[in-house]
Amino acid sequence: MVPSEVQLEAWLTEYGDAVLRTCYLYLADRTLAEDALQDTFIKVWRGMNGRRGESSVKTWILRIAINTCKDYKRTAWLRHVDRSKPVEALPLSSADTTEESRELFDAVMRLPAKYKQAILLYHFHNLTMAETADVLKTSRSTVQNRLHKAYTLLEPEGSDE
Repeated sequence: MVPSEVQLEAWLTEYGDAVLRTCYLYLADRTLAEDALQDTFIKVWRGMNGRRGESSVKTWILRIAINTCKDYKRTAWLRHVDRSKPVEALPLSSADTTEESRELFDAVMRLPAKYKQAILLYHFHNLTMAETADVLKTSRSTVQNRLHKAYTLLEPEGSDE
């Protein structure tokens, strides 16, 4: 293997699960998510030598994955498909989930896209505020505002907190 193949394999091992889950969250279809995962890493392979290193590898790969999913969603066929799937259909994670965490996840998934994206990248992928802004191609203050609005939308009715 040439060094770039070794690097690509290492990135696939390290970030493959995060990319698959992100693609599933965008596309709500396991098969499409797997296709998007493959397309993402083909794009990563093609762009490896031209990568400028302005962001972390993880944010660079997640940005490619999100853009790939957006391309998928633009296709005429996908616009007419019912992509609503239960959370149980998500690709398995190594972490166990509780009923409370499942309810919170369901609530996050019902948020408008810009708030959902911020929550998923910042909390689900544990990106920093700057990395989240980089992936979303927006400013750090916009990410902070979206997170604040998302938290407000997620607060239970009648909460005094």
